[in-house]
Amino acid sequence: MSLEPGTGDVSPHFHIELRVYWEDTDAGGIVFYGNYLKFMERARTDWLRALGFSQEAMRQQGAGMFVVTATALKYELPARLDDVLRVTVTLAERGRASLSFHQAVWRGTERLTQGEIRVGWVAPDASGRLRPGRLPVAVVEALPDPVTPSARRDS
Repeated sequence: MSLEPGTGDVSPHFHIELRVYWEDTDAGGIVFYGNYLKFMERARTDWLRALGFSQEAMRQQGAGMFVVTATALKYELPARLDDVLRVTVTLAERGRASLSFHQAVWRGTERLTQGEIRVGWVAPDASGRLRPGRLPVAVVEALPDPVTPSARRDS
């Protein structure tokens, strides 16, 4: 994939489903708190892929990449071994060099975890060092409109 947007329809309320495996849990079968960030990363990666962009292709082409710059999570209920989870991605804010997301992890109708994640865009300079930069135009043009907190239906 390149920096050409895809044709897939990406709802403002994107989600993926995943199952909790033994490797995701502690000895008691409860999901280790840091793994919620991994689940959210997977959902954002699939969200971007649904927009038609491969993070690895962008990095290999020298366009740049997203890096997480801030996280804030609230843990409400534990996920457990074998649970099927729905991980949501809602674009909350679009800047010139960053994106903010509201994300949540659900088991059925129970919200287990919610959080705000900010990612920034970095691109290589002439020496190959990564520097903050503006989001590529193709990415910006493919993004859905941000969803305000009052318009979130499943966060």
